[in-house]
Amino acid sequence: MKRRMSWTPYILLVPSLVYLAVFFAVPMFQAFGLAFQNRDNQWSLDSWRTMINDAAFSDALLTTLILIVVIIPVQFVLAMGMALVINARLRFSGLWLYIYAVPLGISDLAAGIIWYAVFTQQGWLNSVLEGLGFIDRPFIFLSYENQGWLIFAIVLAEAWRATSIIMVILVAGLQGIPRDYLEAADVFGATFWQKVTRVILPLIRPSLQVALILRTILAFQAFAVVIALAGQTITVLSAEGYRWYQDYRDPHVAAAYASLILILSILSTLLFLWLVPVREEQTL
Repeated sequence: MKRRMSWTPYILLVPSLVYLAVFFAVPMFQAFGLAFQNRDNQWSLDSWRTMINDAAFSDALLTTLILIVVIIPVQFVLAMGMALVINARLRFSGLWLYIYAVPLGISDLAAGIIWYAVFTQQGWLNSVLEGLGFIDRPFIFLSYENQGWLIFAIVLAEAWRATSIIMVILVAGLQGIPRDYLEAADVFGATFWQKVTRVILPLIRPSLQVALILRTILAFQAFAVVIALAGQTITVLSAEGYRWYQDYRDPHVAAAYASLILILSILSTLLFLWLVPVREEQTL
């Protein structure tokens, strides 16, 4: 009976391991294989050379990194504020949770289209600004001449769409903090900022680690929102991978782009595991 019980956790893991192997591991190794093969299916670095020498590669890499550097801090500040409001258990805090979670039910493309309708020349923002008398004619926000506005629109759309994911993770971490800790901080006269930095953030390190890793990986894969708002005016790594596969019919270079995104995601994961260690790791 004891031997049967000891094998139970591993048996329960089998379906998820099979799922990961079939739908993630196998395609991942196939993509790496394509990335290191030429059109004659011979082992080669030609696909990587073509990708690096691509005229749009440097712009796509730079834009992707800029979006990550800007989006991640903005989303974490917003998500932490939202999580603290919900965890404070104020009146109607449950309603705020549902309101904050609404974007989770909207797809990437739908979110991009919604914000395109806000920023387009005849969109909601121009209508409001004209109605208030701030502008005399519609301002063109989404234009190749206004790269800054395009980046701002993409960051805003991504922040609106995906902040709820981080908020849910942080709420779970906040609810795991014993109330005695926060009450003790109040007794000793800690300010709100001191409670956040000295009590809350250290105790939700595991949640912060998971949220950072998940959001960074998703940011590397940003695609539909960028296409909906910027078209081909601004490009990112995932969009270039799609372009090489769909327009140029070259799966090898497309696989090189996908492999680069995977490598960058793994490196960012290792970085956050080092920068935000959990308590067990700190005691080693």
